[in-house]
Amino acid sequence: MYDLKPFDSLHVGDEVSVSKTITEADGALYIAATGDFGPVHVDDSYAQTTRFGRRLAPGIMVAGICTNVLTAELAGTLGVSIEDRFWFTGPVFYGDTIRFRVWIHEMNAETRTVTWQASAANEEGREVLKAEATLKFPRVKPRADTPAA
Repeated sequence: MYDLKPFDSLHVGDEVSVSKTITEADGALYIAATGDFGPVHVDDSYAQTTRFGRRLAPGIMVAGICTNVLTAELAGTLGVSIEDRFWFTGPVFYGDTIRFRVWIHEMNAETRTVTWQASAANEEGREVLKAEATLKFPRVKPRADTPAA
């Protein structure tokens, strides 16, 4: 968890899968930290009037959990995110258990970038999130005790 994985230790096709139940506490902490007090997230009466019929967990919070799966379980912490794209393909409600699948889609040794993709689904198998993003990894610095060529 949160390993320092160098670029060369990763491979196209590497994949992890993690499940997490989205709790009211998750939402409360996210909402308090970001100020995202949108009524569909916090107001039961309002949420009942929407097409969803109940409160939704914030989508960007769910996307953040997805990126955490990437760094904590797959790619480590050396790569820096330089592009992120998320598609919110279905609702996530408090109490839902979401299965996040994250995999390495492409690697470019010249630019030291990794493109990863993800899909998240609820207990019924309905996709609720798709993601694609790019990480940039640092170049390995030569060791001080290595003779110059």
